Amino acid sequence: MAQQFSLSTDSWDLHRRADRDRERHNEKVKEVIKQNLADIISQEDIITADRGKIVKVPVRGLELPHIRFDPYDKERVGQGPGGTKQGDVIARAPSDKDGQGVGKKAGTAPGIDYYEAEFSVEELANMVFEDLHLPNMKDKGTKQVPSENVVFNTITRRGITGNLDRKKTLLEAYRRNSRLGNENKWLVREEDKRFKNYEIVTEPQRNAVVFAMRDVSGSMGEFEAYICRSFYFWMVQFLKTKYTNTEIVFITCHTEAKEVDEHQFFGLGESGGTRMSSAYALALDVIDKRYNPREWNIYPFLFSDGYNWGDQECVDLVKKMLAISNLIGYGEIGNDGWQSSSGFAPLGQAYEEAFSAEQRVCLVKINEKDDVWPALKKFFSERHPEVRV
Repeated sequence: MAQQFSLSTDSWDLHRRADRDRERHNEKVKEVIKQNLADIISQEDIITADRGKIVKVPVRGLELPHIRFDPYDKERVGQGPGGTKQGDVIARAPSDKDGQGVGKKAGTAPGIDYYEAEFSVEELANMVFEDLHLPNMKDKGTKQVPSENVVFNTITRRGITGNLDRKKTLLEAYRRNSRLGNENKWLVREEDKRFKNYEIVTEPQRNAVVFAMRDVSGSMGEFEAYICRSFYFWMVQFLKTKYTNTEIVFITCHTEAKEVDEHQFFGLGESGGTRMSSAYALALDVIDKRYNPREWNIYPFLFSDGYNWGDQECVDLVKKMLAISNLIGYGEIGNDGWQSSSGFAPLGQAYEEAFSAEQRVCLVKINEKDDVWPALKKFFSERHPEVRV
């Protein structure tokens, strides 16, 4: 005789309420994180953290769910004496007997305003990159690349208990009992069970190469160098996470440009004069030798303080690159007199004049750490102008 099952009146969902509450709390934490990304992603301890390392992000005003008792332990009644009128004082602020501090008085106990949410660098990266894209992508060199995430998109008759699809199992049991005339009985048999199953899907990945070009001249001070590293750190994490078939070419430049590896790119100090045209010339040479524009989506990005010898030479080279690029990005880091205004330094001004009507040349100005996130969003938002590459 086939093994039979009966439904329990005790809802299995009751046992998962604590987990659901915790998940809801974590979602609220993530919402707060997303609202404060501009401040969070510029923190140096996150930028320098190793992949897989847990970082703590302070979130104000949120605590893990817990039972909270009256901290002042006062006796109260549920109904007043009556006869009150508008303007009467019905309560006063508690005294500072617990040492927390009231108003502008000094307290002696530690505050409890901040909850430290723990995330891995990868989890933070996924939140940062959720709405970012390489713009104007074309179908060039498309390959089918296995996705890292599995998709539960099939239903089978065999599987592990943890993957049991309760809804489909009950529907199968109901259909079978109806066919047998057992409409008032819900008997679940082994044959009724349905399990969720997964497969590793493949998704198209288009060939793309990103040129990360960084000004390492002597005019780049500590702040400018930090902003460069901050922006490119998140750009590299973004590309490695969302575009597994994308290559990155690292170029540093003072009066001469050279191709370096990732470690050298982030570690080199600043010295020498400034001639950014050599960075564009080197990028064009690398494209000519290794990246056929008919097979590759091309994205050159340059960060500088805007003080440069030969601005017109840079403009001419950018025009040449524009014919083969999906998007060209220029980021200028404000310093001295230029930092206090939204206007660009001479190199940025030359780009503004030459490319004011060109949507595929994107210019950003960064005056402070919080501007890194808006710059990422501006560079990596989806655009749909006519792309002639």
